[in-house]
Amino acid sequence: MKIILLGAPGVGKGTIAKELVIKYGIPQVSTGDLFRENIQKGTDLGKKAKAYMEKGELVPDDVTVSMLRERISRQDCRKGFILDGFPRTIPQAEALEELTAIDNVINLECPDEIIVMRLSNRRTCSKCGAIYNLVTIPPKEPGKCDKCGGKLVQREDDKEEAIRNRLEVYRKQTSPLVEYYDRKGLLVSIDAARNPDEILVEVVGELGESDAVEEIRSEPDQ
Repeated sequence: MKIILLGAPGVGKGTIAKELVIKYGIPQVSTGDLFRENIQKGTDLGKKAKAYMEKGELVPDDVTVSMLRERISRQDCRKGFILDGFPRTIPQAEALEELTAIDNVINLECPDEIIVMRLSNRRTCSKCGAIYNLVTIPPKEPGKCDKCGGKLVQREDDKEEAIRNRLEVYRKQTSPLVEYYDRKGLLVSIDAARNPDEILVEVVGELGESDAVEEIRSEPDQ
């Protein structure tokens, strides 16, 4: 099963993807994780991606596609995968079609103001990368990571101005994918302003599974 999760930054793609990984036994392929992996390793692609991310801009297609090509060639993607944050542009979607066929496209929709509230309250551990939310998943001790004791910081792209810029970029570059996949008969749109449990049940239902879903272990979107 090869699934694409569409939706603006902060809409909840990462949260839903993690639960689908558990249910279907296929890996989540997140562009955020790909960017972090390459940045941490200091690759040329990682350095290019970092410069754009710090300004709240989308990473160029050629950089993202190169990262993705290597990732889905790994053994754990042999039976399928869940794409979170890719494709983001029509050229990326066309490049993906040259690599593999997609079975389902889930489009998560949420008002901008809710997304701004979610992301502006997100904090990231400067040591281990753990993610918290001051409203929904606060740390036990303010400003300190529960896992490693590291300092919690607000990323530059989680500040309100950067968030609104990211949403504007999304509308211009990524929203055309909704029509693109709708024309192909692969798209299903789902209201993502609700409780994550409700969203997950509907997503699983659209994927053809109607059995009970365990309570979701919610985390902020990646």
